[in-house]
This record gives sequence, C-alpha cells and structure tokens, in this order.
Amino acid sequence: MLAAGAFAPSQARSAPFAAMVMDARTGEVIFARNADTRLHPASLTKMMTLYIAFQAVERGEIGLDTMVTITSAAANEPPSRLGLRSGQQIAFRYLIRAAAIRSANDAAHAIGVAISGSEDAFARRMNATAQAMGMRNTTFVNMHGLTADGHMSTAHDMTILGRHVIYDFPQYYNLFSRRSADAGIAQVLNTNRRFLDAYDGADGIKTGYTNAAGYNLVASAQRGQERIIATVFGGTSVADRNRRAAEFLDMGFSRAPGQVAVNAPQPAPAMDDIPAGAVVLGQSVLNAPPAARTVRVSGLVTRSLRPVARPAGIGPDLDGVSDDMIADALAQALEQADAGDTTGAAAPPGAPDTGGTMTIAEAAAGAEGLDVAGGLDDAVLLAAAPPPEGMPAPETRPREIIMTSAAIAPAEVPLPEAAPEVVTRLSTSGGHHWGINVGRFNSRYDAERHLLTVALNEAAVLSGGLRRVVQRPNGFDANFMGLTREGADLACRRLQARGTTCFMIGTE
Repeated sequence: MLAAGAFAPSQARSAPFAAMVMDARTGEVIFARNADTRLHPASLTKMMTLYIAFQAVERGEIGLDTMVTITSAAANEPPSRLGLRSGQQIAFRYLIRAAAIRSANDAAHAIGVAISGSEDAFARRMNATAQAMGMRNTTFVNMHGLTADGHMSTAHDMTILGRHVIYDFPQYYNLFSRRSADAGIAQVLNTNRRFLDAYDGADGIKTGYTNAAGYNLVASAQRGQERIIATVFGGTSVADRNRRAAEFLDMGFSRAPGQVAVNAPQPAPAMDDIPAGAVVLGQSVLNAPPAARTVRVSGLVTRSLRPVARPAGIGPDLDGVSDDMIADALAQALEQADAGDTTGAAAPPGAPDTGGTMTIAEAAAGAEGLDVAGGLDDAVLLAAAPPPEGMPAPETRPREIIMTSAAIAPAEVPLPEAAPEVVTRLSTSGGHHWGINVGRFNSRYDAERHLLTVALNEAAVLSGGLRRVVQRPNGFDANFMGLTREGADLACRRLQARGTTCFMIGTE
C-alpha cells in the first residue's frame, strides 16, 4: 500500500482563466472571456519563437541544414528538454522540430541565439514582431515561456499569433499536427497529440504549462471550408484544458458562417537588427497600454484533483504494457515539467521556473495515451522531495524527477478552507530507508523510461517506492527509493530473475 504522502498535493496557486474563440478566416471574434487580461503564456511563447524561425529561414538568414552550436545557457535550460549538450552541433531543422513538437526549452533557446546572437536580442525581435502583428498586451523576455518577471501575454494576443502562424507559413504549419518527429538526437512526441487524436479536424497548434500559467492551449481545427481557433489560459489539468478547448471549437463551428471570404492577415515584417536601446523590456512602448490589466497569481486553490485509493485485486503482471504507453506517460510527465514553479510561493523577480513537483492526479484519465478505464492499472504520479540530509539545496542540486506508481482515477476532493495540509515526501519511518538501482543511462529520458517500464512490470513489489533519477558525472542513475530492506531484496531478486540489472542501496 502506498504511503499517503506520495499522493498529497503540494501547495499550489490557481491560475486565472481566460479564453478566446476566433474565426480564423476573417479574424472575427466569436467569444471572449478575460481575453485582454495579461497572464503567463508558458510555452505558447514558442509560437513566436517558431514564427521568427520560419521567417528567418524564408529570408535566408539561416538555413534548415545550418549546424547550430549549442551554448551552455541553452544546454542548461530546465525541462522540458531535448537533451542538448554544451558545444554540441545540431541542424537548425531539428531544433525547430523539438521546439514545436516536444516543446523543448533548450531547443527554443538555441533557436533564438542562432538567429539573433543572444536571448536579449531575440526577445527584442519577438516584441517588435508582436507589435507589428497587433499583439498590444504582450511582452516577451525569453524564447521558451518559462515564468519570468514581465513575461506576459493574453488570450487575445496568442489567438492573433496562432492565426499568423497558420496563414503566414502554411508550408510549415503541418509540423504542429505531427504526432512524433525525428529531432536528430531523439524521436520526439507531440505534447498535444491527445487533443489532435480526440477532436475532429484538429491540426495544431501549441500547448503550454507552468504552475503560474496553468494549462494553456491554442488549438485550431478545420472542417470543410471553416477554420476555428480557440485559446485557453489557466486550465486546471490536461483533461480540463482539452475539454474546454473542444467546447470552444464546437461553439466556433456552430456560430461561424459556412461560406465566407478568407481575409488572411498581412505577414509581420522582419524585425532584425533592432538596437538595444529601442526596446527596454518591461518598460517600453512595446509594453501593454495603461488600460491593460495585469493579473498576478495569488491565493490557494480551493479544490484539487486527488486520486482515490488503490482498488483491490490488482495483479502484478503488467507485461502487456506497450512502449507507446510508456512513451506517452513520459511525454505527459515532461510536459508538466515544462518549468513548473512548484513551491507555491512567488519566485524572485526575474527568476525562471526550474522544475520540480508535478503531481499528476489526472494521469490515469488525462495523460497522453493513458486510459486507466481501458485496463491499464498503473499511472504516473510525480512528487518533489526535499534534498536528503547533507545534500545541496534544491537550487544547486541536480534536478530529480521522483515518480510513484499507483492505479488511480481522478476525483474532486474539497480542500480545507485554511491551513491545508501539505505533504511533499514519503515518510522514512517504518524502515523504508532502502532503495535499489536498476541501471545507469546516458540520458535522463532513458533513465526515466527504464524506471517506468520496471515499475509497471513490478507494480506488486515496487508500489511503495519512489522513482528517482540522479545525475552522476558519468550518467544518470535510475533508482527506486523508500523501500524496506525486505522489499528491496525481493525487488532485486525478481528483477534479476527477469534479466534486469539490480543492486540494493542504502542502510538502515
């Protein structure tokens, strides 16, 4: 049985909700709610990064096959990542694919530096391009959308940007509907493929998630001659975001005329070589006008998704779990790691999100490709644990992703009005001081994938363990922690019998 701490939600902030529905053919607004309220866009930001990348390729500023050298700053961006290394060279086309499909922050950073030479210069170009499009209430300070002071946009502006991506670069737009793609060093999965598969006519565009933003999506769908764009800011989960987007698209198709002349937007002019003094980020004419309203996220959530207890009678035999299920669960987990601010407290001004807690209570029903009701008995939950005694503080230690396996179904549970209890790690009482190591891998992704595979196949003996990836100088260790000595010994014997490397770690 899993300890309660493995499932307790961490302290969180509710992100304000905003939405817009637009007839893409004419730009006519069909529905708007808080659409001009400045909020955190999260990875919707990457639509602008990609728009400028397409623009730069078309103008001959850079080629799709140009080899880009990765800077240390790009390589050190927090997840979601492609896994780029400092000094590595990679074709520009692969960076585009990783940013568009995988929502990779390291790839987005590399794109901006390759085009403009620095993050600041690229942000100036992003802001100037936004203004040329009529995005009056948007200010960008980075290429990827990790939460930063002053990095804000609106549902209205992101809908405008999505429309430009569709009509200004139709030759590249199909990229956003691909379920997967070769990104040079890895095959990447689309963070939006669940919605693409579920909604008739959906063909893009971009997802986004941070704690400050909630679950964001700019979605577009075409049915016959009609094309609708729906933008959602502040969804409470992947499932909630997708449901709302589907409802808004349905509204658009029901209200939009069947036949109308297409009035495509005028492409934004290239805004290269902008002097540094021309745009002062956060304080210039490119900022929102005085009438714009900025909303800061504050206050605790009053309701939260919390999993119910494990049902009885679940057997340990999960050998039928497919690679697609494992890859889908990883993709969903890594989308939530898109740079979530996990503490529930405001970050210092200008500080980016660095990843951490990702309690995915909707994983069983909302994770990309997972369907617990269809028979999969284990889904992925992630929780951040404070560093063990003697380890460096979270901001200096390697980022760890800790996963706990359980068969769950999401259920809304009211939280207390005041002083909600927050449990952030599994108790080490009762002799759960042991762990097992199941291998060392070249990348964090490979380690996470192996941990998930092992956990799904050995759910009976590892149900109380925490999956932990620990970065070492020569690789990434895949560990299960929080086990008893007997449990660790039994797990290793079972794994070794299956031909899986395993040894016990820790002492009582």
